[in-house]
Amino acid sequence: MKKHTLLFIALLGICQIFQAQEDKYQWLEEVDGKKALEFVNNQSKATFEKLSKEKDYQDIYDKSLAIYNSNERIAYPTIRGTYVYNFWRDKDHVRGIWRRSPLENYTNGNPVWETLLDIDELSKKDDIKWVYKGSSGLYPDYSRFLIRLSKGGGDAVVIKEFDTETKSFLEDGFYLPESKGYASYVNENTLIVSTDFGEGTMTTSGYPSQVKLWKRGTPLKDAQLIYKGEPSDVSTNGYVMRDGEKGYIVIDRSPSFFTDLKFIWTNNKIIKLDIPDDASTKGILNNQFIIQLKSDWTVNSKTYKIGTLLSLNFTELLKGNKKIQVILEPDEFSSISQVSMTKNKLLVNLLSNVISQLHIYSFNDGKWMNEKVKAPDFGTISIVATNDLSDQYYFNFMNFITPSTLYSANASNNTFKVYQSLPAFFDASKYEVKQYKAKSKDGTMIPYFMIAAKDMKNDRTNPTLVYAYGGFEVSEQPFYSATFGTAWLEKGGVFVLANIRGGGEYGPKWHQDGMKEKRQNVFDDLYAVSEDLIAKNITTPKHLGVMGGSNGGLLVGVAFTQRPDLYNAVVCQVPLLDMQRYNKLLAGASWMGEYGNPDIPEEWEYIKKYSPYHNLKEGMDYPEVFFYTCTRDDRVHPGHARKMVAKMNDMGYKTYYYENTEGGHAGSSTNEQSAKMNAMTFSYLLMKLK
Repeated sequence: MKKHTLLFIALLGICQIFQAQEDKYQWLEEVDGKKALEFVNNQSKATFEKLSKEKDYQDIYDKSLAIYNSNERIAYPTIRGTYVYNFWRDKDHVRGIWRRSPLENYTNGNPVWETLLDIDELSKKDDIKWVYKGSSGLYPDYSRFLIRLSKGGGDAVVIKEFDTETKSFLEDGFYLPESKGYASYVNENTLIVSTDFGEGTMTTSGYPSQVKLWKRGTPLKDAQLIYKGEPSDVSTNGYVMRDGEKGYIVIDRSPSFFTDLKFIWTNNKIIKLDIPDDASTKGILNNQFIIQLKSDWTVNSKTYKIGTLLSLNFTELLKGNKKIQVILEPDEFSSISQVSMTKNKLLVNLLSNVISQLHIYSFNDGKWMNEKVKAPDFGTISIVATNDLSDQYYFNFMNFITPSTLYSANASNNTFKVYQSLPAFFDASKYEVKQYKAKSKDGTMIPYFMIAAKDMKNDRTNPTLVYAYGGFEVSEQPFYSATFGTAWLEKGGVFVLANIRGGGEYGPKWHQDGMKEKRQNVFDDLYAVSEDLIAKNITTPKHLGVMGGSNGGLLVGVAFTQRPDLYNAVVCQVPLLDMQRYNKLLAGASWMGEYGNPDIPEEWEYIKKYSPYHNLKEGMDYPEVFFYTCTRDDRVHPGHARKMVAKMNDMGYKTYYYENTEGGHAGSSTNEQSAKMNAMTFSYLLMKLK
């Protein structure tokens, strides 16, 4: 053997040794690996045995399960044609039933439910733990649906065509094998499909890169290719966007998580819409194409500001002309959280200082007119359902101590009435909500909500839990959680919701100030809120805990590695933690627009400063962290949490770790699993913080 060959082999061996030293826990990324699952099972068993013996565990579990299974829960509607559709789980339907009621009966408050699909029965028949992931119906009569089913709760789904009259899947109907794809009806015999069509048709993020038109009765491989994106894109998808009876075939190519190139397929050709790549599309109403700006946009010497909601004449836009109308320009403390449409009206949910306001807009004589809905105040409004065929809609209101209430409303005359309210699962009269602001490191004022007993003493001993997310322009708003009430507030806890940067509470800029090289702002905001609670003598680090999931799991992972002095309990759920390899694991590559690319040296330079997995040190006084993840999570890889726990254990740190075998990124697939998770989480928090 020649010398240079021997030298190459030697160097290769050195590289392999170096890589092994660099990450000796990489074997835990093998999701179903025998050795990895043995590690998982041992850790999960030990954690469950410990936490299930805590004095509050059984009480929390029983109350949580009763809440999740309660028949007094609201059956939230989805209106399709002349029916209301609803997915429902309870003690008799563990995996749930998909059902419908005539719209008239539901509207009158007396729904007559007809079960269309029983997921428990289907799971038993197929010997697969199916999880219902939604449906797409055939306009306008909705006699057929494309049902999305996940094996164990992951994002990847099987799509099967369902007939609502026979209540069965069509034997020779449309069928798409498991993929992180999507399909919708163009007409009864044509689908627009984005799926895994075979080699070279998926992006590095694990999503489809091609869109095709598929005719009934033909093989999927013969479907007509109408658009092809790039492998480096996040995804390319197709769908039908409706404006009344008109339907437009839309192709949405996403080069990054926050940019979309929009195309219309018409007359066998592609037309690119000349709008900003980072604009958010909201739909079409009476030929007005509605978008929200994520950056300033200058057209004909006029600049439309970031965050503004605009409309453009759609038929003119298809010709390349821009006839623009301003609908709403939020101020620096406001943001648009939701936009929906009835047959004739535009509904806009506006956040002002993280409190919801609902507005109805009408397009008359070339201008948008605004009318505010006098909905309940000081809480969160969500537009739940709209009707394509009328101006009927439903919205939900809640806050931390007001149970969720569903309202039936009419946008044409701006009226609404209570449809149904949740029962009070805990006595909220004992508690009060306050909103404060804390000064972050750079001087930015960070809002947060605090829910505590009215007679709480500021004696520094209150067990306090801070929840935050801080990413992807997701706004954290007041919510009613009966399980938080029974498992935390009633047991003496204080709950805090922090509206840190990275979210969308104050619009796109609030998010952008926490992206990439600015991400330390997000962590500093969390510390500011935590320190403000201590300064107010509400709590001390001994009684202070923090919780977050997914991107929020990364947040709390950074928190305990950067500021172990601040927290005595950390609940780290389905987290990202290894920020050097996150873009190589499952959907991770799609988030480089948020975090940066660790393979680019200058971007790794700022990422490595906070990556929790790489900033673990020996000899630190870390809190005993509770990690929770899911084997079937195909969005955030369970390897993040597994490797972190293995590394911490080897350093001599005590950890708690539980990995659910199903549930996907949501963490659980059944009410029993959710109740178990609740009981373990709050038992841990009470054990550490009381």
